[in-house]
Amino acid sequence: MHLDPKMMSHNNVITYFAVLTIHVLFFITPISCAHSFSVDGKVLELQESNFDSAISSFDHILVDFYAPWCGHCKRLSPELDAAAPILATLKDPIMIAKVNADKFNRLAKKYDVDGYPTIMLFNHGIPMEYRGPRKSDLLVRYLRKYAASDVTLLDSDSAVSNFVEEVGTFFPIYIGFGLNNSTIEKIAVKYKKNAWFSVAKDFSDDAMVSYGFDKVPALVSLNPSYNERSAFYGPFEEKFLEDFVKQNLLPLAVPVSHDTLKLMKADGRKMVLTIVEDENEERSKELIKLLKAAAFENRDLIFGYVSIKHMEEFAEKFDIETKLPKMIIWDKNDEYLSVVGSESIDGEDQATLITKFIEGYRDGRTIKKRISGPSLMRAMNKTFNLRMVLIFVFVMAVMILVQLFFSKGSGEYQRVQTQNHATHASSSVKEVESKEYKSAEKED
Repeated sequence: MHLDPKMMSHNNVITYFAVLTIHVLFFITPISCAHSFSVDGKVLELQESNFDSAISSFDHILVDFYAPWCGHCKRLSPELDAAAPILATLKDPIMIAKVNADKFNRLAKKYDVDGYPTIMLFNHGIPMEYRGPRKSDLLVRYLRKYAASDVTLLDSDSAVSNFVEEVGTFFPIYIGFGLNNSTIEKIAVKYKKNAWFSVAKDFSDDAMVSYGFDKVPALVSLNPSYNERSAFYGPFEEKFLEDFVKQNLLPLAVPVSHDTLKLMKADGRKMVLTIVEDENEERSKELIKLLKAAAFENRDLIFGYVSIKHMEEFAEKFDIETKLPKMIIWDKNDEYLSVVGSESIDGEDQATLITKFIEGYRDGRTIKKRISGPSLMRAMNKTFNLRMVLIFVFVMAVMILVQLFFSKGSGEYQRVQTQNHATHASSSVKEVESKEYKSAEKED
């Protein structure tokens, strides 16, 4: 029935609108407030019923997928408790939450949780695995970038130095001296996950000396982790700006690790990969200095290095039977190039050998190869010597003979595991595997 307010008394009109309001609230409230989360500085406990709602409620939320039995998870928990109230007070709050992945394993499978703790950072609903520091103060410093302005405006020398100190050493820093913030804003938005961006409006000649540029406008890159800096004087068109930013996200000579491999794969340049026995040896350190010089002159290539001592399984994919150190050109997929006549750079004048390698690559004097896994004998040699192998074979032979002797005398079939036992055994293996971290990823 349609009610016309004009035909109703004053009291009836009030009653009509009160009833209408109640109906509207009844239908709207369950939809918009199914799960309410308060920004009170406490770590949120999430489960399958409220997980999606939490992710959609906050622009930034860090989620710890943990297991109650995991020792590393127990040590991480108080660090998250300490960081949560600080991150919640930011202008654009960053929430911290945790999920019992042992109990809510569907969520764990959905986000490929393969060890504990696994930490995922959701920015506007998009997940990425968090690989930053885990101590509360460093974690706060690392995460602040995601809630900061795309471009920070600085108005004095002290503001510049304070900014550089506060943002820490986790990400490269780009400072535009004498630039308008709109010049780099688009690039800053695109690379916000990878670097800090700022513009200095007022600065002195001392600042020019301190940050290594001699004219303005200039875009200066700082890579505090590797004590490197570079200056760009234009042209300040988007393509050239982006090239400069991309080239300086990585140091001149990149140590290969799980994290740097991800950055290098995202970079479109081919990689000059140098393989050494041990990067901490003095001779290797001198070689790395030469690689930096070569990288500076060949910015269209990424220069990386890896040592067998620290990443043998990775290095073995590139035929390390050649005398080390050696260099190859890698497309970061399944193929790489060996330069004819420059298979090894072992020699007194390594600078000349590096130059010869680069020239050979650019002249096309290359052989295409495919990466491979480690050889069986090399894998065995890492674990056993010949004597241990012989002892192992002898013991296994004795065990087989004993088993055959007793099975013949019993007249009965050998007992076979039931499906439940087999399943239990299989799941136990998987459980142990899931507790182990990949290198530089998980600890348990």
